[in-house]
Amino acid sequence: MTFDMFLILLFIVSLFTSLVTEAIKKNLEKKQTEYSANVLAGIVAVILSAAVWAAYVILTATIINAHMIVYLIALMFLSWLSAMVGYDKVVQTIMQAKSKL
Repeated sequence: MTFDMFLILLFIVSLFTSLVTEAIKKNLEKKQTEYSANVLAGIVAVILSAAVWAAYVILTATIINAHMIVYLIALMFLSWLSAMVGYDKVVQTIMQAKSKL
C-alpha cells in the first residue's frame, strides 16, 4: 500500500465514520439511550477501518505483513481521532462562542 492510497482510505473511513456515528446517535437519542459519543465513534471507526482495509487487501491481493498491520492500526486510530474532532466538537465550539458573546 502506498502512502497516497492510505490517505485515500483514511479520507473514506473518516467521512463514513462521522456519518454512521451521527446516524447511530440520532437513533439512540430517539430511544433516549445514554451513550458516550467518543466511544461510539471509536467503535464505528474500528469496524469501518477493518472493513475497508480488508476490502483493500482482498481486492488488490495484497500480502498481509507488518507494514499492512501498521497501516491498519494507523487507519483505525486516525479515523477515530478525526471522528472525535468532528460534528460534536464543532457544535460545542459554536455553543461556547455564543455563550461568551
